[in-house]
Amino acid sequence: METRAPYVLIGAFVLAAILAVFGFIYWLNNTGGIGPRTSYRVQFQGPVPGLLVGAGVLFNGIRVGEVAELALAQDNPRFVNATISVASTTPVRADTKVGLEFQGLTGVPVVALEGGTATAKSGQMPTLIADPGAGQSMTQAARDALRRVDSVLEENSGPLKDTIANFRTFSEGLARNTGKLDSIVAGLEKMTGGGPSAPKITYDLRAPQDLGPAGKTLAEPLAIPEPTAVAMLQTQRMLFSPVKDYPGFAEFLWADSIPKLLQARLIDSFENYDIAHAPLRSTDIGQADYQLLIDVRRFRIAAEGSPVAEIGLSARIVDKNGKVAASRLVEASEKLDKIEPAAAVEAFNAAFGRIARELIGWTVQSVKPPAIPGSSGKTGGRGSGSD
Repeated sequence: METRAPYVLIGAFVLAAILAVFGFIYWLNNTGGIGPRTSYRVQFQGPVPGLLVGAGVLFNGIRVGEVAELALAQDNPRFVNATISVASTTPVRADTKVGLEFQGLTGVPVVALEGGTATAKSGQMPTLIADPGAGQSMTQAARDALRRVDSVLEENSGPLKDTIANFRTFSEGLARNTGKLDSIVAGLEKMTGGGPSAPKITYDLRAPQDLGPAGKTLAEPLAIPEPTAVAMLQTQRMLFSPVKDYPGFAEFLWADSIPKLLQARLIDSFENYDIAHAPLRSTDIGQADYQLLIDVRRFRIAAEGSPVAEIGLSARIVDKNGKVAASRLVEASEKLDKIEPAAAVEAFNAAFGRIARELIGWTVQSVKPPAIPGSSGKTGGRGSGSD
C-alpha cells in the first residue's frame, strides 16, 4: 500500500491538470476574451504570398480573428479561397472590403477588413471578394513599376538617344568655351556686386603750400562749416560728365565725401597762409563773428572733347546776425593729358590750388572788424592799428 500511494497521487494530479487545461480552453472560447466566432469565406483573385493558417484578421486595424483555412479554388487555379474566423460581434457585411496588409519590417501578411454597409444573408457562410491585386506585396509592386518604366524606356528609346546626344554636344560646346564662360560669369558678378570685391584705392586732395607771406590777416574769427551740395556730389567716387564707366576708376575713392574733403582742404589752405588766424570748423568754436559758407556746384571731369577737371563753388561770407557781407562764384578748370586716376588727381590739385588762393585773398579783404561807435573811421581807433 505504501508503494502504490505515490503513483495514485501523481496520476490524480496529471488528470486534474488535463481537465484544467480543457476547462481553460472552453472558458476562453465561450465566456472569455475570444467569445463566439463567425466564419467567412474570402476569395483572393491572385496569389497571397506569405499568408498562413493562423495569420491575424484585422477589422479597421483591430485584430478580430485569424485565418482558419487556406485552399486553392477548384474551378479557377488563379484564385485562392480562405476561411477566416472572427468574433461574432464584428460588423462584417457582404460588401466589406478585403485586402492584405504587410506589417513590420519582415512584412508579415494579415487579412485586412474595412467598412461595408450591406447586410449578409443569414443561414449561409458569406463569401467576401478581395480587391484585385490585394495579395500583391511591396516587392511585386516594385517589380511591376520597374516593368512599366522599362516599357516606357523601350518605347521612347529613339528620342532618349537623341536627347543624350544633344546633351553630349552641349557639354562639348561648354568645354570648348570654358574661358569665355568664366569671363561672362565674372562680368555678371561684377555687375550684380557679387564675387570678391577689388581693393579700393584712396586719393586725397592737396592744399596749396606756396601761398607766400601773409600780407594781411583775418580781422575777425571765421568759421568754415561743411559745404552744402546736391545728393549727387555727396560721394567719394570720381564724377564724370557725361556719366560713363572709365577704366581704372572702379576702385577710385576720394579720402572723404566731396563736401567734407573741400572743407578740410580749405581750412588747411588758410592755415598754410596764416596759422595764427586760420578759421576753424563751426563745431570747434562757439558763435563765430563770420562764417564762410560754401556751396559745391561742380566737382567733376568733363570728358567731352579734351578732358578737363572742373571745380565750381559758390561762396558767401555771413556775419553772426545772418547778414551776407560778401558773395562770389569761384571756378577753376585744368586739362588732363589722359583720363586715368593719377592724372585726374593732379588736375584737381592744380584747379583747387587756384580756387584756394582766390578764396583766401577775397575772404581776408571782405572780413572787416565792426565799426566802433563815435569813430569817424578815418584815423585813430582800432582801424589804424589793425595792420
